[in-house]
Amino acid sequence: MTHRVLLLFGLTIGPLLAAGDPAGFVYWSKGTPPEAGPKGAKFENHSLGISHRDKDGLAELHENQTDIMVIQSGEATLVVGGELVDGKTVRPGELAGASIKDGVKRSLSSGDIVHIPAGTPHQMFLEAGKQISYFVVKVNKP
Repeated sequence: MTHRVLLLFGLTIGPLLAAGDPAGFVYWSKGTPPEAGPKGAKFENHSLGISHRDKDGLAELHENQTDIMVIQSGEATLVVGGELVDGKTVRPGELAGASIKDGVKRSLSSGDIVHIPAGTPHQMFLEAGKQISYFVVKVNKP
């Protein structure tokens, strides 16, 4: 009886364990891409990425993408909303500028989640010696 159960178990679960990952499947253990692999992944309507900053970022605005960030470590100040100053197209659908006028400041730290809608200016600032790492999902507008 024991041999039949093991044989049945092997015939039913074995092929599932031997199969490769399905197309489009991504697994980053503990939120970290594989050492030798890419730091991002692009799909039809969204992309995934890991970002690390140790200095201030540019003011930016994504016309067609929403950013969803999960702060993994560190801290920064996010300025969001308001108006992008001297914005220039750096890639299709993406503008960068000198600063943000009349934005709202938010302190970011480990565990925080941020949703920045498409068309919303945003910029990160870091105090000297500080850094921040975050997982970001960019979702394309339909």
